[in-house]
Amino acid sequence: MFPLLDFCHPPLPFLCTTATGISDDFILYLLPPIAALIGWVTNYLAVKMLFHPKAPISIFGFAIQGVFPKRQAQLAAKLGDLVSEELFSVEEVTDRIKEVSTDQETMELIGKRIEKTIREKLVKSFPMLSMFLSDDMVEKVTKLFKDELRDFIRESADGVAKKIEEDLDVREMVRKKVEAFSSDKLEALLTSLMKKEFRFIEIIGAVIGFLIGCVQVALTLVGT
Repeated sequence: MFPLLDFCHPPLPFLCTTATGISDDFILYLLPPIAALIGWVTNYLAVKMLFHPKAPISIFGFAIQGVFPKRQAQLAAKLGDLVSEELFSVEEVTDRIKEVSTDQETMELIGKRIEKTIREKLVKSFPMLSMFLSDDMVEKVTKLFKDELRDFIRESADGVAKKIEEDLDVREMVRKKVEAFSSDKLEALLTSLMKKEFRFIEIIGAVIGFLIGCVQVALTLVGT
């Protein structure tokens, strides 16, 4: 057996001191950057695991799947409830339809169209009517048609509104749309919307890791 070389005794004791000092200090001061890297990687993986893996995989008997793919059905149901109860009201839409369909501006447009039809198309089709259609007569006929059309439109709008309220299920429509949304599209959408926020999460992980490493270095130096 060859004897082990001992650099800590003469004639080379300075090699032991120098090597040990450099090694200890180097490892000690590596703690902050290593901790920062660990913090960044941890948060990076946490962000990625919001979307991946898209299909469940089994690791040591535990099923692992990304948060959004796993909860897409529940997310769709919650979004359906939110939109139908807080953001979109079928009743408000139908009320607006009924309001706009017979408001003053709409009826004025209808009146102008009726008058134009009487003066141009009706007289052109029946030239003899021009002998009897004075401006006063045209105004009276236009008003008569406007009144009749107003009642008809109001009744029609009520019917359309009722039909919409019966057939349009906003909650179910939103739920189906979100459930049918592919995981890739959902990831691309959320990543584009929250790119800065995801990047901040990664950076804050590195910053916190670095600070923890600095605290460890300080505690070690104080202890020695």
